[in-house]
This record gives sequence, C-alpha cells and structure tokens, in this order.
Amino acid sequence: MRIVAHVLASLAVTFICFFPVAHRVTAYELPRTTTLTCDWHAIDPESYALTTTSEAVNLLSPRYDFWNTFEINSHIRDLRDLNLGARDLAERARERDPGNLMAHSILARQYLILNWARPAEDAWRTVLNNGGAVIWTATLYDVDSKSYFLMAFDRHAVRIYRMGQFTRQITRHLGRAEFPNPGETTFYEAVAGCPDSTVSPVATVPWQDVKEIKAGNWVLWFKLTRPVTIVSDGNEQQSLREIKVNLHGETGRLTFLASPNPGDNPKRSTKKNHGPSTAVRGLALGPYDYQHRVRDMLVRFVDPAGRIKLSSSDRGAGW
Repeated sequence: MRIVAHVLASLAVTFICFFPVAHRVTAYELPRTTTLTCDWHAIDPESYALTTTSEAVNLLSPRYDFWNTFEINSHIRDLRDLNLGARDLAERARERDPGNLMAHSILARQYLILNWARPAEDAWRTVLNNGGAVIWTATLYDVDSKSYFLMAFDRHAVRIYRMGQFTRQITRHLGRAEFPNPGETTFYEAVAGCPDSTVSPVATVPWQDVKEIKAGNWVLWFKLTRPVTIVSDGNEQQSLREIKVNLHGETGRLTFLASPNPGDNPKRSTKKNHGPSTAVRGLALGPYDYQHRVRDMLVRFVDPAGRIKLSSSDRGAGW
C-alpha cells in the first residue's frame, strides 16, 4: 500500500516537469522551527513522492531516439534536461514540506551539478548542519565498471554502498547495471540522501583517512592513508588505497581535430590537381570543471583546516 499510495501521489505531480517555466534562483532560508527528517511517516505524501517516485520517472524517461545518435553532443542537452527536471521536482518538494531532508539533499547535489554556486553552498550547509548526507550514484572503475555504487558524503566520512543493497534485483543490459523502476522507493530514498539506516555500507572512509583528492577530467581520486576493501554487485572485490570514482551528473563533449594527413603524398597520386588531404580525429573531453566543483565543495565543509592535499590532472582526454 505504501508504494501504491506514493505512485498515485507522484502521478498527480510528475506532469509538472514536462511544462518548463522561467526559473529564478533565489536565496532559501529554512524556517527556524523546521526539523529535517528522513521519516516518510512525518513527510507530506506529495513531497515524499516528488523526491522518490517522481525523481525516478524523471531519471528513467527516454530523451532520445535512433536519430539522435547522429546528432553530435546531443547527450549534453539530454543530461541537462534530466538535471533541471531533478532540481525542479526537489524545489517543489521542499516548498511543499521544508522538513523533507531528501529535497534539500537532492538540491545540494543538483545545484552543484548545474554550477549554481551560492544555492549549492547554502543547500550543502543545510544538509550537513542537520546531520544529513549528499549522495551520488557512481561508477568505481577500479572495482567494477559495470556495476553502480552510492557515494554518501557527510561531515564525518564517505560511505560507499552497493546499488543492490537497496533493490530487490538488478536488471542488466549487455552486462551493465540499469537503474531500478520507480516502485523501488528504498533505492530512490537512498539516492535522495536517506539510505535505510539498517543497511551497512560496504566501506566507510573517515575524512581523517583521506590524504589527497585529485580532480581529473572524468573522475575524482580519493587517496587514502590505509586500504579499504570494496565489493560490487557483480561480486568483484578490490582492496584499494586510491578510489577512482565517476560521480554521475555531468558528461563530456566530443570534439574533432583536423590536421594534414602525414601519410599523404600528392606526388604519388594519379589524380589531377590532387591537393593535400586532411586527417580528422575525434576527441572526448571530460567534465573537468565539474570534478573541481565537487572536490572544492567537499573540502570546504569537511576539511576547513586544509589538511587534505588537493591536486589536478591536466585538462584533456585522459582520466
């Protein structure tokens, strides 16, 4: 009955995200008497549905077809549409019930992804000051590139969960995990910042064990003072002193470089008026600025003393 009630409530409000309106970013102040909570019993039902089932519908909605594969970089527009939809739903959930911790946690993540610096910082402060966490779905390439994890960031530690800890089963396509259907509310509660407290992380890394965070083009590296063992839903297990993680939310851009073909020799051509040919190669550039935004926001709140070393790889096509 719980799932049915929230699905029905969600259907009543999800349609809103399909009618875009002009959006103004304004400062938000949490009412002083408000207590943030993850308890679905204490959260307004429509607010709860907006942060779980409606967010799932937004995530899973198809945004492209066969012909979009021929439109270069159309995935950037599609992902931005997803991120804006997630933001809009969370803002409406927060307006409906300011005590819904999931709404604040989603906004902390989405504002940062969308590069709205001041609202992002305010949302992070609200969540962390109230004992909450900001959570991303993620790929840990050195553990299992075909499975998903949840990375929970709070004041004290990074907690890592397997996606399968919050779902009844995992559907895979060509071996790669797919996100669960909207009825899996336990998973979408977790992604919204409220993982089931009875579920233990597969790994917990206190911030005092993080000695360096390196920002790359596609990933962040968390370099540790001692190894941590992580197991995936695909039963892959690794003991790591460095966690290479892609936090889902931003994507790269495909660009093309043209240069004279070094193997071309017009003198050997049998064609008249043969000019020099051009070699064209594609280059995928990762969301370099996004990695730095996330890293810098993290250390602003968890390492005010500046103990953690910050480093960067060169901007380009590498990790």
